[in-house]
Parts: sequence; C-alpha cells; structure tokens
Amino acid sequence: MSKIPKFDHKAFLATVSSKPGVYRMIDGHDGVIYVGKAKNLKKRLSSYFRNTGLSTRIISLVNNIRRIEVANTRTESEALLLENDLIKNLNPRYNILFRDDKSYPYICLTKHDFPRLRVYRGKPDKRKGSFYGPFPSAGSIRYTINHVQRMFQLRNCEDSAMNNRTRACLQYQIKRCTGPCVGHTDKESYGRQIEQARMFLDGKSSELIDQQIELMEGFSASLEFEQAAQVRDRIETLRRVTEKQFVTNFDGDIDIIACELRQDFSCIQLFMIRNGTSLGNKPFYNRAKIDTDAAGLLETFIMQHYSHHPAPPEIIVSHALENVDALVESLYRLNQSRIRITHNVRDKRRRALENAINNAKQALDSYLLSASMLNKRYQNMIELLHLESPPQRIECFDISHTMGESTKASCVVFGREGAIKNEYRRYNITDVQAGDDYAAMRQVLERRYRKRQDSPELLPDLILIDGGKGQLGVALDVLESLNIPTVKETLRVFGIAKGVERRPGHEDILDEEMSALRFPSNSPGLLLIQQIRDEAHRFAITGHRQARAKTRRSSRLEEIPGIGVKKRQLLLNTFGGLQGVQAAGIEELMQIKGINRETAQAIYDRFHG
Repeated sequence: MSKIPKFDHKAFLATVSSKPGVYRMIDGHDGVIYVGKAKNLKKRLSSYFRNTGLSTRIISLVNNIRRIEVANTRTESEALLLENDLIKNLNPRYNILFRDDKSYPYICLTKHDFPRLRVYRGKPDKRKGSFYGPFPSAGSIRYTINHVQRMFQLRNCEDSAMNNRTRACLQYQIKRCTGPCVGHTDKESYGRQIEQARMFLDGKSSELIDQQIELMEGFSASLEFEQAAQVRDRIETLRRVTEKQFVTNFDGDIDIIACELRQDFSCIQLFMIRNGTSLGNKPFYNRAKIDTDAAGLLETFIMQHYSHHPAPPEIIVSHALENVDALVESLYRLNQSRIRITHNVRDKRRRALENAINNAKQALDSYLLSASMLNKRYQNMIELLHLESPPQRIECFDISHTMGESTKASCVVFGREGAIKNEYRRYNITDVQAGDDYAAMRQVLERRYRKRQDSPELLPDLILIDGGKGQLGVALDVLESLNIPTVKETLRVFGIAKGVERRPGHEDILDEEMSALRFPSNSPGLLLIQQIRDEAHRFAITGHRQARAKTRRSSRLEEIPGIGVKKRQLLLNTFGGLQGVQAAGIEELMQIKGINRETAQAIYDRFHG
C-alpha cells in the first residue's frame, strides 16, 4: 500500500483567498475531522501552521490533515449557517456537537367545557387550546403541572374517563380536583379556577396573590375563618412555587445562556424565561477536543441550538461574543425575526445572568464528580501521588471564617465511589486567636483523630489539607503526637497550596517532605484533588455563613425602621408569616405596595446580615 503523502500546507495556502467561508479538514481515510468557518479564510488557515504557539491538541489535528477543502461564502453569516449544517451532517471528530434534537414540551390548556392540563410536544396549534412554554425539560413541566393542579384543583383525567365516571375519583378526595365529572362543581365555578390558573401560567402571580389576599380578608371580615385559612394556605403555596420558579418580572421572552469551562470540560446552562417567568433550565455538557474558549463554545451552541428550536427576541450570554453581528444575522435567517444578543446587562438581568453562571459552575462540579468520570481520575491520582495502594477512604480539611468571626472547620470524606456525604462533619473552632488558621487546623485534626488513634479501621488512607507548608506541618505534627504512623506506613498526607499564579490547575501538591509535586493542569488526578478540595471549601464556608447569620440575626420585623403596623400586616399576609418574609428576596419584597427598593433592602439586610 502506497504511503499517503504529507499535506503540503505552503502550496495549499498559496491558493486560498481572503474571503469569508468554510473549510473542511480531511484525514488519510477521506474522513472529515474538523469543520471551521472564518471571516478571512487565508488568515485563519495560516494560523494552524505557525512554527510556534500551537497547543498539543492543535498539533495532533494538523498532523492528521491530508487535505483541506474550502467553500467561499458571500458573508460571515452565510459561513456560520453552512458550518452549522456541515457539523450536524458530518459530526467531525474534533468538532463539538451539542445534541438536542428533541422538541421541547409545552403545557396545553385544552378547549373543553371543563379544560384540563396536559403535556404537548410539537408545534403549538391554537385550535387545540392555550399553550405555555416551551419548557427545557420534562422535570420542569411536570413540576409546574403538579403545582397548578394542586393549587387550582383542575382535572387531569382523559376525556373518556371523565365522561364515564359515576363517582369522584381519588383526586377529588385529596382535594386536587373539584370533581366536575360528577357535578360537584359547575361550569362557572370551574371557569374561575381556570382563569386563576391562566394568570399563574401567564406570569401574573403578583396580581393573583393580591386577589387572593383580598379574598382572604373578605372571608375574615365575614367570620368565615375556615375559608380564610384555605385561601391563606393557597397564598403561601403560590409564594413558594413562584419563588422556586424564579419569577423575574421580566416582560416578554428571554433566554439566558451561561458557559463554564474547566480544562477540557464545559457546561452550558440554558435558562428559558417566558412571559416573565423562568420555566427552568437545562445543562449541556461537553469535552473540547481542540483549544477553545467560553465565547467560542457559546457561539457554537447558539447556532446549533436555535437551528432546532425557535429563538426568543432576546438572548443574554455570560461572555462577550466575537462574531455577534454575524450570529444575529444568521439567527434572523433561521427564525425570520430580529433577535438581540447582549452581554453587558444591568439590574434584574444582571442578577438573572449571575444566577445562570453560578448554576453552570455547580452543574460542572457535579458532573466532574459523577461516578462515570470518577474511576479514571481516581486511578490517575494514585499514579500522580505515587501511592502504594488505592486509598479506600480520603478525608480533606478546610477552615473558613471572616476576619476570625464564626470560624468553622470542615471534613469531607470520599471513597472509591465518590463523596460519602453522610460522613461529612463540621467543627466549631473555639479558644483560638481570631484568624489563626494554623491553630484552627490543629484543633480540628486533634478532635478528629484523638478518638480514632486506637482504632486503625476508622483512619483514612489519604488526608488532604487545604493549605501550604504551615498547615501541612501542623497536620504532620498532630498525627505524630497522636502516634498515628504516616509516610508510606499507614496513611499519606498531602497539602494543597495555591501556586504562584493562584489559578485552578496550577496548585502545588506538597508531600510529607514539603516537596512540591507538579502535574499537568489537565491531569484527571489533579482534577479529582481539586474537586475534593473545593467540596471541603464549600462545606466549610456554608457552615460559616450559617453560623455568622445566626449570631447577627437578633431583631424582628417590627424593629425595622419604616415598617409600620399596616405594612407589617401586609408583609405577613402576603408571605404567609415571618418565615416567608425572611425567605423573600429584594425583588419580591418590592412587589408589596408601599415598599420601595431602599425599604426592601433594609428588610433583607435585617434578616440576612
């Protein structure tokens, strides 16, 4: 068999124009391994063949190239559309493909004398009823339908079941349906239930709660306390549900897309807001096969996602996009409607974007710790740390405080299958000088292992200390004083110190000799160590914040300046009591008549410190 000649990039580049277009990189087996687009083809393709500055993954891609085919386009937006089609049809090895071919479900409120709610997939048809959505996942739509039926007692049975019933079903007995099938409610009364459900689904929860408050006060005035109590419970349920659904008070439809990128792995979180209410979110995980950044991933996702699904008028993204104009033009061609893509947003849009970013970070943390990924990282960690045998139990410690206030220590426990959360422990650190992390670490380790020094079966095989040489030295000193053998005998101890650059992936792992072990930043074993350390930090800081809030929260609602008797009563009625007021956010508090942002901030600060 004749050898396939190496790709002559110099001769090829001499033939390439500087126009926009799409290129396909093809290997020796005539398979397309990468599809890309460029505003300037010659400039973009030349960048792959530089003598310096190429990553190992780009070098791997280039070494597999045997020829490149290009297709010129008139505009960059045409190149985006063509690239998107080629990636979906060819699925090249080095490209990222976000698979999301399923249609998103809608809630359909049917057109009947006694309408019911049902899940509907496909293009909405107004002849069949009123549609709400789309929802990003089956879980979010089931959650919404469940609570709408519970709050407004709508039927969920099929027409055939309703038309042939002779007595009410269990849903009526548990007060989740008013029993229209056997005449326990009439069309007019059921219609009022439907209108309330419509208001909720249309994002008009504030107006609905106001109506319910008036109704409750009317029942109370006429001494109908049982009915007033039922309405009060409905108000509380409405408040809890709208809080969980992140009612945002936006107008119209918006998608919020946040990207978190860590080493090779990425998570894109899509939050869908319709009629001012968040219908839920959906994460998309992927692993980059060549170098990319968050902005590039967002552009790829937006093109692929909205070629399958209708785009809302506004899309908010977590990173500034380089090709935003071409992207907007491409989406217009796909959706036949103008779409705005924004990054620098303020006020409630900014808060919603920050929420999406935090969700993306947390989702990626969970994904990287999942059982399917754990084994590979675990085995690599054993090799990196030169462990003689696989550790069956890993314990990691961290200290958290604010200027020495409410110091907490955490101990998280991991095994071969991942986190063992029922064995996590927090420790209150007392009788140490404020801010003395070494003394705090000494106290928690002594308390943890003094009880275990005579029970080897309770000791871990590996201890990780979040800190540098000082904290690691304290740990070794404590174990020695307790006569617990270390260093290649019973257990190993390592410190996790922030490197010179103080960036994730650049930590120094210190062994018992205080020597720094350096690993590749994308090492699976290092990633596992980082995740265990991050979990210990999360667990410690959560406990610290709870303790700090407890010490600072001593006042009550009536002690807040500017809150008189009427406003206090209105707050308690709206949120179902003091606990509801404490749980409310600033935007929710501002919905109360007579409470501006300054007063809402004062209420929030009083309970949250």
